[in-house]
Parts: sequence; C-alpha cells; structure tokens
Amino acid sequence: MSAPAPRPATATPLARLRGRLWSSLATWPDAAGWGYSLGVGAATLAAMGALGLSTGLYVPHPAHLAGLAMRLLTVLIAPAFCEEAVFRGLLVPGRMETPRPAMPLTLAVFVFVVWHMLEAETFLVRAGPVFERPDFLACAAILGVGCGLIRWRTNSLWPAVALHWLMVTLWQTWLGGFIL
Repeated sequence: MSAPAPRPATATPLARLRGRLWSSLATWPDAAGWGYSLGVGAATLAAMGALGLSTGLYVPHPAHLAGLAMRLLTVLIAPAFCEEAVFRGLLVPGRMETPRPAMPLTLAVFVFVVWHMLEAETFLVRAGPVFERPDFLACAAILGVGCGLIRWRTNSLWPAVALHWLMVTLWQTWLGGFIL
C-alpha cells in the first residue's frame, strides 16, 4: 500500500495578503470592469461632491495651477497608489476570493478612515483641521466604499487608484483642498 499524497500546505496569512496584492496589481480590468468602475466612480464622486459642497468642505474656486505637474505625480504616488495598495490591494479580496465582500469592505473602510485621523495626529499635523472634520471623514468613507467595490468587482487595483487620484486632484486643484 502506498503512502497518501502529501496535502498542500495552506498559505500563511502573510502569503495570502502578498498574493492578493500581487493579483490586484497584475490584473487589468476588461471592458465590463471598466464600465462598472466608471459607474461606481461617478456615483462616488457625486456622493462626495454633494456632501462636500453642502458642508463647505469643498469650495469651488479658480484652478490652483501652481505646481500642478508635481501635484499630479505626487497625488498619483501618495495617496492614490500607496493608500490603494494597502487599503484595497491588501484588505479587500477580489471576487475570486469571496462572493460576499461586506465584512472585508467594512473593515477596509474603517481602517482607511482611522488612517486619516492618525495621519492628522502624527506626521500630517498641518492637515489636522481638515482631516479631522466629520465631513472629510465621511467623504473618505465614501471614497473607501467606492474604491473597495471597484477593487472587489474588477479584481484590479488600477481603477481604484485612478478614482482616488482623480478625487484628490479635483479637491486640491478646484475645490479648495489641502495641498501638502
């Protein structure tokens, strides 16, 4: 009688997170995924706009164009890419991992909002008066939900990075946002 075949070792939590992040970076959405991303992105921007404009968080003004090229690049790297990699790439599974993303999405949004409060208390103290506003934190939560849904549905991080980049760029350039 032969010995039973060895069972594959289950992946460690760290290996699963690393695989999830790599998969989200290596996946490019198909046309349907981009369509979904555009719809969710538009709804996210509309919800954030309605809230931010109604509370005075967003104040439309002529474009703040000084240093725009550097701002576009900076916003693309941090917060868009870096925050999305952590809060959506690591914390939000793709559809292949779970058909029910409510719990991981909720956790990711909660941690994302707490992260902004932590930033305001530590290394972005100048941002504190804005980052600790309830309307700012609510807008961060809305952005987190939109980016999380996009990441889950498309299995890709890239549309979420694009949405995050677009929102922060709009806020800093035309809506009176805090520029670091």
